[in-house]
Amino acid sequence: MILNKQYLFILAFILMSGFVRAQNKQGIYVDAKGVIRWEKNHQEAAFFGTNYTVPFAYGNRAILKTGITAEQAIKDDVYHFSRLGLDAFRVHVWDTEISDSLGNLLNNEHLRLFDFLLAELKKRKIKTLVTPIAFWGNGYPEKDERTGSFSSKYGKHDALTNEAAFKAQENYLKQFFKHKNPYTGLTYQQDADILATEVNNEPQHSGAPERTTEYINRMVSAIKSTGWSKPIFYNISESPKYAAAIVKADVQGHSFQWYPTGLVAGHTLKGNFLPNVAAYKIPFDTIPAFANRAKVVYEFDAGDVMTPIMYPAMAKSFRAAGFQWATQFAYDPMATAYANTEYQTHYLNLAYTPSKAISLLIASKAFHQLPRLFKSDSETCFGAFKLDYKKALSEMNTEEAFYYTNSTVSKPVNTQKIKHIAGVGSSPVVQYQGNGAYFIDQVAKGIWRLEVMPDAIPVNDPFAKASPQKTVTQIDWKNSVMEVQLNDLGAAFEIKGLNAGNQYAAQTKTGRFNISPGSYLLIKKGLKSQWKAKDAYENIVLGDFVAPKASLKGVFVKHQPLKTASENVDMALKMEIFGLDQKDSAYMELNNAPGQWKSMGLNKIDPYHFTAIVPAEMLKPGVLNYRVMVHQANGKYHTFPGNVPGTPDAWDKLETESYQTYVGAKNAHLEVLNPESDRNNINIYNPDWKNNKMEFTSSENPLNLELKLSMNAPEKAAIIGFQSFIADYLSGRMTDLSGMSTLVIRMKSNLKNTKVKVGLIDTDAHFFSKEISADHDFREIEIPLNQLKADQQLLLPRPYPGFLPLYYQSPINAGFDLNRIEKLEVTFGYSDKIQPVNLTISSVYFK
Repeated sequence: MILNKQYLFILAFILMSGFVRAQNKQGIYVDAKGVIRWEKNHQEAAFFGTNYTVPFAYGNRAILKTGITAEQAIKDDVYHFSRLGLDAFRVHVWDTEISDSLGNLLNNEHLRLFDFLLAELKKRKIKTLVTPIAFWGNGYPEKDERTGSFSSKYGKHDALTNEAAFKAQENYLKQFFKHKNPYTGLTYQQDADILATEVNNEPQHSGAPERTTEYINRMVSAIKSTGWSKPIFYNISESPKYAAAIVKADVQGHSFQWYPTGLVAGHTLKGNFLPNVAAYKIPFDTIPAFANRAKVVYEFDAGDVMTPIMYPAMAKSFRAAGFQWATQFAYDPMATAYANTEYQTHYLNLAYTPSKAISLLIASKAFHQLPRLFKSDSETCFGAFKLDYKKALSEMNTEEAFYYTNSTVSKPVNTQKIKHIAGVGSSPVVQYQGNGAYFIDQVAKGIWRLEVMPDAIPVNDPFAKASPQKTVTQIDWKNSVMEVQLNDLGAAFEIKGLNAGNQYAAQTKTGRFNISPGSYLLIKKGLKSQWKAKDAYENIVLGDFVAPKASLKGVFVKHQPLKTASENVDMALKMEIFGLDQKDSAYMELNNAPGQWKSMGLNKIDPYHFTAIVPAEMLKPGVLNYRVMVHQANGKYHTFPGNVPGTPDAWDKLETESYQTYVGAKNAHLEVLNPESDRNNINIYNPDWKNNKMEFTSSENPLNLELKLSMNAPEKAAIIGFQSFIADYLSGRMTDLSGMSTLVIRMKSNLKNTKVKVGLIDTDAHFFSKEISADHDFREIEIPLNQLKADQQLLLPRPYPGFLPLYYQSPINAGFDLNRIEKLEVTFGYSDKIQPVNLTISSVYFK
């Protein structure tokens, strides 16, 4: 009997060992040249996805406050990950919530939810890179809680230098990697969908380099002592001065991050930021041992940017630099994305940011399709991918797939072979009047699956100060017109609802039909479909559908008035109006003199978009004020911009807000920088915040602010400067620009002949500049536009990590055209004399 038990134990051990090896054959390894390859066939591997935080910290607390369970939130979001073609997940585990001060693993709710998340990702064939140590507290954006963990006790600095902290981390890592996921029955080593580990998150090393190498090797040894045999990565971009010490450690690769537009601007950044993501330059190639290390990107995002062109451009640059893993930070849980409270500077969710989400889908395809060390002669056209900043358009166009982030006139490469469509807006194959994302996939010949997300209605700046009480995007479940023209489907087909509770059934003879959010089958006329809602197609169950509830309340007008306009020239206005019923109407009231108001109708372009042409006779030098009135079928009125209810002409109406545009007289100057009104529109380059400063002061007139930049302890040839987005000033004065030939800057400096560079950046990122000098007294210095020369611009906001390029010069020659200018850049310093210097600017204008 004892022998039988021993035999069974040995047999079980042998079988388990074989099971582990079989699991690992589905994993990855790093070859002798630092290339990540599949164990099963030795082919190069590539993974692209996102970070996601619901099991931990604020992400978890915020979800629970909504009344939604964390499990349901995870299921919903993981479905969307799959829908967006993602196959990679990474997040720094908040060790502070699952450990004590000695590094003992706490088998608590946070660890359970992390395991639940891993199991849900596994179902969708999404791979995981585990980062077990974060060092962070669990508060942000709230205050940290006292958790009693080793990270809470030692903090990041001591955790990387203190011997007791080393021991606590070794203890924690041993327990963490021996832990078995209750939902899969597997340890992280045994789970084939957990591919690798990154020791910790963003270590900032100090002290002796030898101690850094020792720390890494001890953590690696602790991990391997558990039987871990998968690749181990260590961050090198956060402590570049310690790169040589880091590369000496026993790891297979190194992790990097990329925040090319900085973080936490406090508002949406405007302009073409493709130069900021033109290339990812790695400075460690001079270290011999680095050459055979694999490279992954654990976090990336273009902070505070909504334009849906950045992710594909970043994917291109990642592949050109040799990266094989990239995960965005961080995907907003659908349950809390209405307010964007988790990470104010990031905003990404399929339901709430549809165009940006489709751009992530396109980026994932680019990352997988473009070869490692890919080279391209174009920053906007590469492989099957195209980027158009002016149209807010990212596009992928192959024989089988056609994806786009905004309306496009491009035609599919092959209308006979196309199988997958995803987009926002309209294209030659799909005309759609809603603004949510949609997906159309061929299930079988003549049978297609349609999934339509509800409309996303932006109502506040998502990158401004956040609060759960402030909604930044509302959801509208609108019934909209769609027209699908696919050769395989024909013009006559049947539409059948698939998702739970969706009883919709209709037929079309023209390809045109009304549709609400949900999942559907489109069945060619004459075919009989046996497909059911519970049937699976690739990683998608046909009846799957996840979307937030409708939240749009009442009527909302979204409109940005022109800053300036030209005298006696028709002015075109555009606006979006949400929440209108079919019989509601909207009109404007305009005023360009006291007591003189003129009513004017609005032209409806589609269910949300309206236009109006303000006649030239209303455009007199001075100020044009106007309001938008919504008259509902039930007789109620709403006046905007204040959204004040009631009859607009009633005697007791208190509405005083109005949209406002300044009208310039013919040949009037066009001011493009006013320190008073542009205080929040300036991106500064300041390499030394300790000694340098930016301030708004006044000297000649206390009512007029001046912008003052100071370098109080400059190094040799140091500079400081700024960029300001000025296209909003130019857009309403286009008819006047042809008569303007000079840029004028009014400025002074504390030093005589202070060298200043002034330049203009156009929409295609060409920079034209001229060097001038400032003196002790304010002077208006004129710069003829025909004297501006092609130059390299600053990349602002400054990309992070700081070893990335500071300057960009377009590889394409172009002529200067004032009609295409969108940014002003001013820098100064450049001196070999090391002495304090400042520059004060009161105004910049064209004449």
